[in-house]
Amino acid sequence: MKKVFHIFKIQKEERWLALIIFALLAILNGLVIAKYNVPFTQITNDYYKNFIRHFCVSGFDPLTYWVLSDWSDAYNVYRHPLLAFYMYVPYLINMGLMKLTGDNCALYIAVIIQMFCAFYSMVFLYRIFREVIELGKWASHALTLLFFSFGYVMVSAIVPDHFVISMLLLILALYVSGRRMKNHHDFKIWQSVLYFLLTAGTSLNNGLKIFFSALFVNGKRFFRPKHLLLAVILPAGLLWGFCYWEYRTYVWPNEMARKEAKAKKEAAKKERQERMAQLKHVKDSLTQDSIKKELKVITAEELAQKAKNDSIQKAKQLAKEEAKKKRGPKQGAPLTKVGFMSWTDISTSRTESVVENLMGESIQLHPDYLLGDELRHRPMIVKYRYWWNYAVEGIISLLFLAGIWYGRKSKYLWLVLSYFALDMVLHIGLGFGINEVYIMTAHWIYALPIAMGFLIKNAPIRFRKYLIGIVAAIALYLIIYNGRLIVGYFS
Repeated sequence: MKKVFHIFKIQKEERWLALIIFALLAILNGLVIAKYNVPFTQITNDYYKNFIRHFCVSGFDPLTYWVLSDWSDAYNVYRHPLLAFYMYVPYLINMGLMKLTGDNCALYIAVIIQMFCAFYSMVFLYRIFREVIELGKWASHALTLLFFSFGYVMVSAIVPDHFVISMLLLILALYVSGRRMKNHHDFKIWQSVLYFLLTAGTSLNNGLKIFFSALFVNGKRFFRPKHLLLAVILPAGLLWGFCYWEYRTYVWPNEMARKEAKAKKEAAKKERQERMAQLKHVKDSLTQDSIKKELKVITAEELAQKAKNDSIQKAKQLAKEEAKKKRGPKQGAPLTKVGFMSWTDISTSRTESVVENLMGESIQLHPDYLLGDELRHRPMIVKYRYWWNYAVEGIISLLFLAGIWYGRKSKYLWLVLSYFALDMVLHIGLGFGINEVYIMTAHWIYALPIAMGFLIKNAPIRFRKYLIGIVAAIALYLIIYNGRLIVGYFS
């Protein structure tokens, strides 16, 4: 156990970088606390409504605040099967703090989780550069800061969603995988199972990446019947079975209760409509007094006010429809409207999505519709105001592609790219979440600086210092550019 926790010890050469990262994270999360401290520390009877009403940061959900305040299986059980259970101990801590302080401390507990995960994501990524790729300190520092400077890495580190947790788990898996590949040590079955449950339990599709790690580390031994059965088939089957049990136990009863309540509401509404129709049919035979009695005394003034309200509502609806036309569609056509395939998208432009969202918003925030929710008021595609945003995007893309070329003989780089490729197939190929693909940035964007690490390592010696300088300059620019926009949004 002591050896397990030793991995979290900050080494001497990491201290200055760790201090800088911690300070930046503290500033960013401090902005979130300052913005949401008053509404979110209240103890209420409806936490969900309180958090949903006030929280709006891109497409991220404040479900973690809700779970920490009033525990429930609030996450989608087939996408995040164990995440609610991971939050149970923090929830109990919050319950104790509520009794001690009289305030809901979910915001502060979430910030601690976010800062821990983001901080150690940077530490383990730095160790990948130093220990796995074997880069120098300056190059490792520059690449780590570049990763931190990406727009939706910074944003993921300050929002109460699962992405920052997944980022830590995936980078840790890559770090451990790289160390084991260098030392020619296999993943043991229990290790594969543990990493799979932690990662897939947080976000189910990321569990496949742990199988990729086991395949690249163990090689042909991955396909041994014992390993396939115990490290792949059994944990995957058990987790899927748990998802089904979790749905039937926690989600299905609530869905049935909501459907029953909705059915009762519809029945009551239908009954009122039938009653009104009957009253209208016999209105000629009723006196004015009886009509008022049946309709609960609707006066002429009330009728006039109702007509006025209807006119206002129609005007608002027309305005919404016009705004919707300007924003464009929220999501393209799916492959099929049944099951998981209903989340796909085959009609949205891939070119625009890659330029403006995948390699755009993920790295450089758009100042227009800044951190807007695409399901509310942000268009699916937003363009930058200035040409130099696209120039920076182009330079980063070229460095990434050059890194793939220079590191093409590295088995470890192909492991990293297998992680990256899975997300590209899901989001760009099939279109899962392509309408807001940037919020999934934390799942894949570490591939960019890792590939650039191979470029710096394998490029001619006379060019390496220039490459490090370019990376450092881009990192500094992005920290200032994205940091200024984030500070402006929250303040």
